[in-house]
Amino acid sequence: MKKTEKTTNFAEYITPLHMDGMTGRMLHLPASTKKNREILLLYGHHASIERMQGLAEVLQPYGNITLPDLPGFGGMDSFYRSGRKPTLDNLADYLAAFIKMRYKRRRISILAMSFGFAVTTRMLQRNPDIAKRVDVLVSIVGFAHHEDFKFSGWSYYGMRYGSTLFSQKIPAWIAQNLILRGPIIRTTYKLVENSNPKLRGASPEEVKKRIDFEIKLWQCNDIRTYMDTTITMFTADLTQSRVSLPVHHVQVDIDRYFDNEKVTAHLAQVFDKVEIVKSKMDGHAPTVVATAKDAAPFVPPKIRKLLA
Repeated sequence: MKKTEKTTNFAEYITPLHMDGMTGRMLHLPASTKKNREILLLYGHHASIERMQGLAEVLQPYGNITLPDLPGFGGMDSFYRSGRKPTLDNLADYLAAFIKMRYKRRRISILAMSFGFAVTTRMLQRNPDIAKRVDVLVSIVGFAHHEDFKFSGWSYYGMRYGSTLFSQKIPAWIAQNLILRGPIIRTTYKLVENSNPKLRGASPEEVKKRIDFEIKLWQCNDIRTYMDTTITMFTADLTQSRVSLPVHHVQVDIDRYFDNEKVTAHLAQVFDKVEIVKSKMDGHAPTVVATAKDAAPFVPPKIRKLLA
């Protein structure tokens, strides 16, 4: 395989992924050094491989990066195609099957963001044999309990029950095919440009770039899966089962989604040890078109030293 350079053409390293009757994609980015660590990188809820490329590039000096799609995310087929639902257990079992297929019995390091960390946690709870092969586990603004969210009042009920409506087959079809059109999405983001943290303060050119990418995200992700997993996040409780591993938890001081104290307390109920690592990032996740420079604060020096 061609040696990666600073101006990596990531498309060269994305290959088809066929799992359990579903088709998606997988990024396999070889290490830019002689490190042979195997790093499994998992994205969050509103994401794709392209959104995570900056983070993958930051991690590239520390090992070989593998970033797979999840069912219903990033353009991958959803569980609904085979009559299943995207429950946390089903997503966890899919991830376990991927790890066993990809890594066999090799040791791995896992870095998972937000909802991806919840899927990872459930996978480790259900597969202690895999947990024994994980040498480094990093939560990047992850969570373990629905009470970790800051949402309350109308914001909570609007998202919670709006998600219930659009997780149904017919409303989801209407949303996917009639509502999530480029002009509609663009107009919506322009109306909230001054209040949306993804857009606020950006130049007009950058705003257009970010909205263009948001359109791609909304259209490539299965809206029914998105809504169903939103319900999962607002009802999740992963504290009922332990994982025999320490976790390094990267958190931001100004996280618009999570209460950091609650997150820490709930992680401590699951893992043997919780090491808090502060990020200088001023939000929950990098921008939708994050470069390596944008994503770098999510891999603070302490995590880099750990991986090195």
